[in-house]
Amino acid sequence: MAKVTRDDVARLAGTSTAVVSYVINNGPRPVAPATRERVLAAIKELGYRPDRVAQAMASRRTDLIGLIIPDARQPFFGEMAHAVEQAASERGKMVLVGNTDYIGEREVHYLRAFLGMRVSGLILVSHALNDLAAAEIDAWDARVVLLHERPEAIDDVAVVTDDLGGAQLAVRHLLEHGYEYVACMGGTADTPAVGDPVSDHVEGWKRAMAEAGLSTEGRLFEAPYNRYDAYRVALEVLAGPNRPPAVFCSTDDQAIGLLRAARELRIDVPGQLAVAGFDDIKEAALADPPLTTVASDRSAMARAAVDLVLDDGLRIAGSRRERLKTFPSRLVVRASCGCLD
Repeated sequence: MAKVTRDDVARLAGTSTAVVSYVINNGPRPVAPATRERVLAAIKELGYRPDRVAQAMASRRTDLIGLIIPDARQPFFGEMAHAVEQAASERGKMVLVGNTDYIGEREVHYLRAFLGMRVSGLILVSHALNDLAAAEIDAWDARVVLLHERPEAIDDVAVVTDDLGGAQLAVRHLLEHGYEYVACMGGTADTPAVGDPVSDHVEGWKRAMAEAGLSTEGRLFEAPYNRYDAYRVALEVLAGPNRPPAVFCSTDDQAIGLLRAARELRIDVPGQLAVAGFDDIKEAALADPPLTTVASDRSAMARAAVDLVLDDGLRIAGSRRERLKTFPSRLVVRASCGCLD
């Protein structure tokens, strides 16, 4: 059977191949509704399937969006990737996902691979973008949107949440319960000091403590972002002589690890220890006890990132501050802080 071509569709629909292309690609020119219906009917009748490879070669762009994240095994990044995929699907795009495992060389590898495939745009969740990665982006003149984090190395448009303000909300809420002080589970020694959400969470904790006239000296302990390593750190902290009355964790994954350590040590939460997290991953509501946390609108953030990376008209000029699209965060109160469900 001969391969059905765009010429065949145009002939059956009684229109030009250019109009068929406009219908298939939803632009760049509008098509009258009646004409569009004729083209779609011809496509269905003939069983026409566009040659996406040929289209990509002609336009030097594919229907793909590259998404680079640190680790999809962590629930927050898995949920974020799913939200990006849904938003891209609404725009007729597919998503390629690369996991860096927080390794700079792997980030550069995916940048080169995705940009070399001529993706329509790149959404980057970078833990600490290095100069080599930034140079790679500049070399390709890529359309890049930063999501969740905003490394100092590049000055592309960023979609973030109010991490600092959200952390302050959580710590103030814990202090309002009357706890003597709130400790903080922050990031690790290599957590970037600027542009990283966890750094902002720690800064928000410091500001809320300062507002209450409380010292933070000796009350910040380092832990990886995932629950497994955070659990090991929490065992040491909670079994020590200076167990804190309340802990604000920079991520929900850390908080879940902390809750597990508390159960093993027979520490009642929230009776003997109050806990709050940040991210509001789905598991937070099912934790034991349910976790008080800070939520951001990941679906809206993902949709904004996809829109920005696809639409030239939405690119923002001006200062770094003007190039930030910041979504508000909100406190989600559950039982782990001492509040009743």
